[in-house]
Amino acid sequence: MFRRKNPLFRSGMEPRCAYCQRAVPLDDDQMMCRKRGVVPGGNSCRAFRYDPLRRVPPKPATLRSSFTDADFSLEDD
Repeated sequence: MFRRKNPLFRSGMEPRCAYCQRAVPLDDDQMMCRKRGVVPGGNSCRAFRYDPLRRVPPKPATLRSSFTDADFSLEDD
């Protein structure tokens, strides 16, 4: 049976407790893990199970609304 790969379920995802099904957030940087107790959010272990709903995507870049002619010039000023 052929399965399509979904970008949310990437196999190359870096394991972090912040994305794990077995961890519950305590505060901004601490997690409560069912296997290891209180751990930092950037930590990981062999029991990692990815939960895509816990991942917060990065904010999109903001664009400037005004440009000058110097922004489009290739000459050094």
